[in-house]
Amino acid sequence: MSKRVWCMMVVAIAVNGICDDWHTWRGPNANGISSETGWNPKSAKKLWTRELGVGYSTVSVKGDKLYTMGHEEGEDTVYCLDAGTGDKVWDYSYPCETGKYKGPRATPVVDGDNLYTVSRTGHVICFDAAFGKVKWKTDALDKTGNENIRWGISSSAVIEDDLLLLNIGDAGMALDKNSGKVEWKSKGKHSYASPVLFDHKGKRCAAIFSSPGLQIVEAKTGKEIASYDWVTKYDINGADPLIIEDKIFISSGYKHGAAMLDFSSGELKPVWENEVMHNQFSSGLYMDGYIYGIDGQTKGKGFLRCIAAKDGSEIWKMRIGFGSVIAADGKLIALGEDGTLYIAEATPEGYKELAKTSTGLEKLCWTPPVLANGIIYCRNDKGTLVAIDVRK
Repeated sequence: MSKRVWCMMVVAIAVNGICDDWHTWRGPNANGISSETGWNPKSAKKLWTRELGVGYSTVSVKGDKLYTMGHEEGEDTVYCLDAGTGDKVWDYSYPCETGKYKGPRATPVVDGDNLYTVSRTGHVICFDAAFGKVKWKTDALDKTGNENIRWGISSSAVIEDDLLLLNIGDAGMALDKNSGKVEWKSKGKHSYASPVLFDHKGKRCAAIFSSPGLQIVEAKTGKEIASYDWVTKYDINGADPLIIEDKIFISSGYKHGAAMLDFSSGELKPVWENEVMHNQFSSGLYMDGYIYGIDGQTKGKGFLRCIAAKDGSEIWKMRIGFGSVIAADGKLIALGEDGTLYIAEATPEGYKELAKTSTGLEKLCWTPPVLANGIIYCRNDKGTLVAIDVRK
């Protein structure tokens, strides 16, 4: 598909709605929610399929380009594909260990003309996004003196001005995004969530959900501001924290549960804590006073659940198995681990299904779906990527 045709398609969607790229982990607003409107869940049809190699990276989409990662025969591969056809634009491979649950976990991030990727063993690479030329690369574990975690690095890069933040070390680290130089670092055991940026009393902060618990640091310097102990079995704090005004929601699996923490004073103080929501590593969403997320464990019982942010009480639940969820245009887009795509109203008035589609993917689908420019992209652990057209 030519770039001209792609642009015409995007314009066609825009006539009835708003298109939106999804160029970074957790989307354009870094909260799992897209600004895209005008798409039609009931018109879903498969557009194309591509084999990537094993792994769990989801996709980033900017314009007519899609970026993702996979692993095959001892090498990770970074892909740039045509978002409309799945055709390869460029790729880049490098040796990398597979580990248990094989392949890369982090998602490529587009920032201007650059693309940033992170491997499960700490390779951080900056590419020219258009042509795939390597601008710089570094080994984040080696540079910080930290050891890898049990299932490998999962933290996607998060861009803040000229910094690239990662959940490596017990309070994170930052690289210069233009050179790969370490700007600040921490020593200790990290975990699987990605950093979350927010503003507090005129200061730019990062919430780092690491092995010891939640760490709040100054984004520019890494200076530690506050912490809250939250140790989970296997050191898995994998779901990104949710920033809700002056409060922060955290949740973990393995029967740990969830908590709402008040940060208005600059200290982290519990508002409530319960076991209604267990986000093992699938990050939740906050919308209009309610939190939506996948409660449960992989390969077991799992529910799409809605809880009240004010007190953590359950509002409704729908059993879909383990999976992941994003949102757009007042709708939840959930991918179950069996490959079923569920689209429902994002409302506290109960589970209201709008569409249910088989993606054709086999287990295990743990990777979050992505909606970009009228297409939902879904992937399984074996590396099959499916593009589903939901344009009107």
